[in-house]
Amino acid sequence: MSQIHPTALVSPSATIDETAVIGPYCIVGDEVTIGAHTILHRHVVVTRLTRIGSHNQIYQFASIGEDPQDLKYAGERTWLEIGDYNNIREACSLHRGTAQDEGITKIGSHNLLMVNTHVAHDCVIGDHNVVANNVGIAGHVIIGDHTIIGGNSGIHQFCRVDDYSLVGGASLILKDVAAFTMVSGNPASAHGLNTEGMRRKDWSKHTIDVLRQAYRAVFRMGLTKAQALEVLQQEMLPKEPKIQLLIDSLQNSQRGVVR
Repeated sequence: MSQIHPTALVSPSATIDETAVIGPYCIVGDEVTIGAHTILHRHVVVTRLTRIGSHNQIYQFASIGEDPQDLKYAGERTWLEIGDYNNIREACSLHRGTAQDEGITKIGSHNLLMVNTHVAHDCVIGDHNVVANNVGIAGHVIIGDHTIIGGNSGIHQFCRVDDYSLVGGASLILKDVAAFTMVSGNPASAHGLNTEGMRRKDWSKHTIDVLRQAYRAVFRMGLTKAQALEVLQQEMLPKEPKIQLLIDSLQNSQRGVVR
């Protein structure tokens, strides 16, 4: 049997793995699935229509799978999906999608969401991200993999924050953040390449040097988007395959990138 504290309230329609732990005063609502070795420590609310994977830890006063804060929402069946090995700290709020849009909010695996992180409806968050205290992520935001979002930052709806980027604390993101870049400020502007993050991942000097050249082509040479893409594709990409992530950032951006 699952380890369910006697003070917890669990819906009969919830599916809870036998190795999961549901702590004191937690509430698990209708059609919730909780995977192996996931722990709801205490006072956690998982409202309904939520799928949580394995080996997650969720701390007190987190609100998981609540109705979206969207005036278009009219009670439809929408979902929140959470992957594996996530650490969701105190007072985080993660909302389900809206049926008028994708109908689902997705959070990947190996993420750390620090205290009071808010993830709004229809967001897609990848893997291995760190989101610091009091970050507000508005609806339809896409966050890639291996990003760091500094505390007290806000991300405008429909923005993208691409792989290996870093957002400084108390920043306002109104445009897309390109892969590998460091941005900060209100509104945010680009401040170089996330080289320290690359070194921590033991990337080679060659890779970092080529990415520096690519950064200069995009942000420092005054090129148009089309010109920058041409330089990246013809000159930089043959030297380093990771350049493709930067190319994808430019090609996928609908709002323009933070410069």
